[in-house]
Amino acid sequence: MRTSKSLTTAFWGLLALSATRSGWAEVTGIGPSGFGLKTETTVAGTPTDAFNRFMQIGRWWNPAHSYSGDGANLALSAKPGGCFCETLPGGGFVKHMDVVYAAPGKLLRLSGGLGPLQGMGASGAMTFEFKAEGPNTHLTVTYIVSGFVAGQGFATLAPAVDGVLSEQVGRFKRFAETGKPTS
Repeated sequence: MRTSKSLTTAFWGLLALSATRSGWAEVTGIGPSGFGLKTETTVAGTPTDAFNRFMQIGRWWNPAHSYSGDGANLALSAKPGGCFCETLPGGGFVKHMDVVYAAPGKLLRLSGGLGPLQGMGASGAMTFEFKAEGPNTHLTVTYIVSGFVAGQGFATLAPAVDGVLSEQVGRFKRFAETGKPTS
């Protein structure tokens, strides 16, 4: 894979920014048909507490990365048939991802493509793993995406998705530790 100097610089810049906001983030692989991401952080409190706060996604997800621009329209349901969904004005909705596995306090797995990935027909598996680490919770987030993107393919898209996901993990960490909505 060939990358330009500016793309490489942007990638490392996003990676450094991600590392300072949420713990550690990296693009684990990029290929012509997909990419993988991994983000890790430590959150104060038990895995059950962290999971319960995580489920309040409308209070911590950046509304700039939503269709309605309002976090109050976001919901996450960890039950059979559950989804990460958003209500839109005029009775519309967006089903961002399906909940395909939920073990409260331990693991949550979503399936689908966030944001522009959905319109590209790309799909992915996003896993949130909550593990006790002393009095805290170690959160590991992985997102494996597959599909097809014309042109440079996933080379430019993967670092951008990594940056957005890392931002969300950082916002979750702040919310989980303070109980206050992030600004």
